[in-house]
Amino acid sequence: MFPKPISPIKQHEKLVQSGVLRSDDHQIRIIGKLQRFWEQVLQYDPPPIPETKTSDSLISRLFSRAPPVPETAPALAPKGLYLYGDVGTGKTMLMDLFYQTLPPSIARKRRVHFHAFMIDAHKRIHAAKMTMGHSGGDPIGPVARDLAKEAYVLCFDEFQVTDIADAMILRRLFEGLMNHGVVCVITSNRHPDDLYKNGIQRSSFIPAIELLKSRFEVTDLDSGTDYRRIPRALSHVYYHPLTPENKAEIDKIFNSLTSPTPTAALQDPVVENRPITTWGRTLYVPLSTSKIARFSFEEICGRPLSAADYLEVTKRFGTLFITDVPKMGMHQKDMARRFITFIDACYESKTRIFVSSEVPIYQIFSDEEAGSGKGISDHMRSVMDDLGLSPEAVGSSSMFSGDEEIFAFARACSRLVQMGSKEWAETASQ
Repeated sequence: MFPKPISPIKQHEKLVQSGVLRSDDHQIRIIGKLQRFWEQVLQYDPPPIPETKTSDSLISRLFSRAPPVPETAPALAPKGLYLYGDVGTGKTMLMDLFYQTLPPSIARKRRVHFHAFMIDAHKRIHAAKMTMGHSGGDPIGPVARDLAKEAYVLCFDEFQVTDIADAMILRRLFEGLMNHGVVCVITSNRHPDDLYKNGIQRSSFIPAIELLKSRFEVTDLDSGTDYRRIPRALSHVYYHPLTPENKAEIDKIFNSLTSPTPTAALQDPVVENRPITTWGRTLYVPLSTSKIARFSFEEICGRPLSAADYLEVTKRFGTLFITDVPKMGMHQKDMARRFITFIDACYESKTRIFVSSEVPIYQIFSDEEAGSGKGISDHMRSVMDDLGLSPEAVGSSSMFSGDEEIFAFARACSRLVQMGSKEWAETASQ
């Protein structure tokens, strides 16, 4: 028998009493919804997933069919939760509260950043197409079945749709998952109606929006309180400028974490150019143990690495050191974009970071023109204000344009502030 699980409400009360969280009436009302969904999930008995029959016979393989995908979701499946709101409304904390209080009896569960989930889904779809060969068929059905077999409780953090390849498969993929009995919690910055706005062939995405609105309880988290603006004690993880003294300090911390004792240094030594494989190609990590890695900025952002590469790095290593981060201007826009993608991956994976930089880390994207108040759009000012960022403290940048790009820049700055807190340093990489 498993011990009686602690509920989201009780866990929230414990976190408030310990001082990790502050009590907030609006958030307590949202946790009430989370609690009800949690109770429904505990009572829910998902349908069995049909097995795919395999055979060594060529004739059997040619004429066998995958089990049919159910046409509707199970009648007793709980309606999912779709939590949306601006950055700083506590979405990720609420999702973690739900996921971490699920009892051990629910073994088929998965919490994943939506971007990482879609990378995985596209890989599976590609593999399914290769398996089907010239005979063809829809690969999304078998992929949905396999995903449902692995987890019937799915938690998607930071749900957003910016890629046409994602937009075109989402409805069928989600419909397949739900018809197999999967229940979901989703967090997003946007209401379903605002997803993939101005996207190519958006009309083809409308059925996915309608699916979300019909199969999920859509809940607005905005309360006027930005939980990231609540003061946090800062931890010393960022070092500037690039002086010999700061380099020595970074070296000292790296050595103390990678070789805390002579025995530890022998059991898990620092390795040069450790190979890791992502998307069929090899990435070499300059210095690393099994859990800690060190890159220079040029090594992590000076090469054409993708979000998938960064997610693989943060999945392998719970603590990362990034040295020699320069102040970036227009001529380094590609590297700036990669650094933003890298920071997002670190945040999503709850990675602990130590960084040495030319200027304060929050100001690496700033430029003199923007810093003087010239050339900053009203939209940039609005987004920075929403995130609790000021040009004086963070700097501002004229290198980014467009709603998505400006939001990504401002969010990266906000995340860097949060990842520099004592709370993050103590709870990350666990």
